Amino acid sequence: MKQLFRTKEAGILLIILVLSVAITLKNPVFLTASNLLDILKNNTVTGIVALGMLLVIITGGIDVSVGAMTAAVTVIIGKYMVHFGGNLLTVFLVGCISGAFLGAINGFFVAKLDIPPIVVTLGTMSIINGGMLYYTGGSWITNIPPWFGEFGRMRVLGVPIQILFLVGASILTYWVLRYTVMGRGIFAVGGNPIAAVRAGFHKDKILLFLYAYLGFLVGLAAVVHTSIMRQVDPNAFAFFEMNVIAAVVLGGANVLGGEGSVFGTILGVLMLAVIQNGLILAWIPTYWQQIVVGVIILVAVSLDVISNRRRQAQIARIEVSGEMPFGG
Repeated sequence: MKQLFRTKEAGILLIILVLSVAITLKNPVFLTASNLLDILKNNTVTGIVALGMLLVIITGGIDVSVGAMTAAVTVIIGKYMVHFGGNLLTVFLVGCISGAFLGAINGFFVAKLDIPPIVVTLGTMSIINGGMLYYTGGSWITNIPPWFGEFGRMRVLGVPIQILFLVGASILTYWVLRYTVMGRGIFAVGGNPIAAVRAGFHKDKILLFLYAYLGFLVGLAAVVHTSIMRQVDPNAFAFFEMNVIAAVVLGGANVLGGEGSVFGTILGVLMLAVIQNGLILAWIPTYWQQIVVGVIILVAVSLDVISNRRRQAQIARIEVSGEMPFGG
């Protein structure tokens, strides 16, 4: 039990509880069931993509193209439904396959050509954004079929259907990380890439898989987003990648690689959602949300770097102290 309370997740959960109490004292509406369900529903898209980003960050990588990819997939499925109609299954297939394909492109350049992830994803972000602007002209897609709108309004035992997709994505990601060889390889590559290769893990295959998996979840999130909005805005995902990265980092994932958990990531999403909702209920201007997210990322990354340096320094002292008797 003591070890549980020493984990990063326990600290994050405590912060969420404190923030929730503080916001409720300011505005009692916060803790109403309808508001809490709305918070969860409105953050399912961020949560689903954050689960994919978690895998990338565990390996020490980053993907800043997730906003552009999500926008692109919403346009793809929107156009598909408008022109071909389709059904719920085909919409999900088109969305997830399109997302996985875009993610695999990133994975190819990172894994096969060994280009730094930040460079690759900055490039693909620019290409996708430019392509979507050219294709749509910035116009919305509003004539989504009514049956898809009905799906978006579905509830299961009073819970919006979108939340169940977040639960399903969490279970799948947890299973991949905890019970598969690929999951062990992801942590191994993030901890020490050279040692991981020597241990028999195929680094290229792992990187290609996790970027494609992130793309798959991006596709799922795009369908979920469209089911909420029931229309497509190609410009809806500006700065979206910042929220996703902030949620993962807030959840305890180490940007230097090797650390992270599904539970922590979900808590990170919830903390970010609570902060943003609290700012709204407190009538604080919305531009402060982006400022807060930026500060969160800087603070969390700085703490990770400082913690890592202290750990490395401690290891170095232990190694030196261990060698002294033999050197003397």
